[in-house]
Amino acid sequence: MKQFRVGVLGATGTVGQQIIWRLHNHPWFRVTSLAASERSAGKRYADIVRWRITAPIPSEAADLSIQPLGAGLDCDFCLSALDSSVAGPAEEELARAGYPVISNSRNHRMEPDVPLLVPEVNPDHCKLVDVQRKSRGFTSGFLATNPNCSAAGLVLALKPIDDAFGIEAASVVTMQALSGAGYPGVPSLDAMDNVIPYISGEEEKLESEPRKILGSLRDGAVTPAAIRFSAQCHRVPVIDGHLEAVSLKLRGAASPQDVIEALRNFVSEPHRLGCPSAPAQPIEIRDEPDRPQTRLDRDAGGGMAVVVGRVRTCPVLDIRLVLLSHNLGRGAAGAAILNAELLAHGGYIRERKHPHAAPERESASSGATRQ
Repeated sequence: MKQFRVGVLGATGTVGQQIIWRLHNHPWFRVTSLAASERSAGKRYADIVRWRITAPIPSEAADLSIQPLGAGLDCDFCLSALDSSVAGPAEEELARAGYPVISNSRNHRMEPDVPLLVPEVNPDHCKLVDVQRKSRGFTSGFLATNPNCSAAGLVLALKPIDDAFGIEAASVVTMQALSGAGYPGVPSLDAMDNVIPYISGEEEKLESEPRKILGSLRDGAVTPAAIRFSAQCHRVPVIDGHLEAVSLKLRGAASPQDVIEALRNFVSEPHRLGCPSAPAQPIEIRDEPDRPQTRLDRDAGGGMAVVVGRVRTCPVLDIRLVLLSHNLGRGAAGAAILNAELLAHGGYIRERKHPHAAPERESASSGATRQ
């Protein structure tokens, strides 16, 4: 795989910093452009970013000058960590200008022709890129998204269970980390010694996005999975890691051990393809009665694995379990990078000409063979 040039949008924020840090020494990608608000434009990244990661700023990013949002970025594709207040039109403008844009923002997730990707779960949904290019008149550009940070871990754990036994309904109660609110996030006197039983818009996302991700792609459109979701979301005083208590109504009979075996035997397509960010074991099972625990298990698989424990019979539905995922790894920055790896492997990301060169005019279907 050749090295592609990456532009990071929203480079100064929490997720933007995570993307830059995770791309340091990446074998396929290198950061060549950083974009942020106009007030930061023209300034050296290391001089204006409030770096929140214990490791130092990667040298390849430290000396880059911040550019304003818009066409002209010197990169082959963009990873977007933009706030949803600006992400929608900015990302679409870049896609129309020929840039593939892989976004963390909610703005485009539920649009019918935009792939909402978790590479281990629905890699075939990459084919929506071809539908999107045709319907919107894009050439080399496109929009792709990763899901809400709680939905990302949830669907990875549900995928092998749904494949093996079918899921009719799911009740999900989340305990979500403070970093999920961005920086500076929840005021300290609200967060300390407290649990906040409301996160704006979160329950709606957790009840809708999994149905698209777990749905079937047929004739260029996604048929949502026939699973009913009920979600209750809480902000809790931990820094990183979203814990979820899940109860499932299954379509077929299954014991807790049957479910555990289905989870343990799950095979990761991105790992098989050699995607660098794909953990060898995307779902880790803990047998202890008090695991997973946020502090102990959130960094499993470099923050890209989902940890599942307490798989038991449910006296109201059929099966209950607890899962944990890192909201900045699997749920945000790492997810976007893994999506980019899958799309690059499938030939959807190509080398762009220098921004000042004449624009290329290829058809939406040209290029490498799709996977």
